Amino acid sequence: MAAKKAAAKKTPAAPAAKKTTAKKSADGARKPNAAFMKEMTPSAALAEIVGPKPLPRTEVVKKLWAYIKKNNLQDAKNKRQINADDKLKPIFGGKKNVTMFEMTSLVNKQLS
Repeated sequence: MAAKKAAAKKTPAAPAAKKTTAKKSADGARKPNAAFMKEMTPSAALAEIVGPKPLPRTEVVKKLWAYIKKNNLQDAKNKRQINADDKLKPIFGGKKNVTMFEMTSLVNKQLS
């Protein structure tokens, strides 16, 4: 009986809680990343969709998604695929279909 009690006492300790690396301001709200908020000038092809004014990357992606949804360019079977129309083909490097993850990297190449 004593052996069972000794074995029960040797349970492994719970792992230490990980520290979060997100920095918070004094009021507890997250600060936006300055790199995402920097205004970028779209290329001529991208300007046809989002407009010619300099915009932060986040706004460019929002406007691009609005255009995709308005024109029903998301693939019906695989929602992660975007079907390019005539305006999107130059942005997508001439590809007919791209994934939503590819799209962000291709759009970043169109910003300066």
